[in-house]
Amino acid sequence: MKLSARNALKGKIEKITKGAVTTTVHIDVGHGIHLTSSITNDAAEDLDLKVGDTVTAIVKSSDVIVGK
Repeated sequence: MKLSARNALKGKIEKITKGAVTTTVHIDVGHGIHLTSSITNDAAEDLDLKVGDTVTAIVKSSDVIVGK
């Protein structure tokens, strides 16, 4: 599969939290960096995600907002 997004980070799933509609996936991409993604429950089930799985986090965004 080819994608237009250039920010693809390989990592391992640390934690999965299923909610009523969405599943939160916590990914360790190394170097002390951890990403969190919110995907639909259907997508999580289709991907058959499990803690410890190696996955690719693909980031496509026009804005990054930082607050303190």
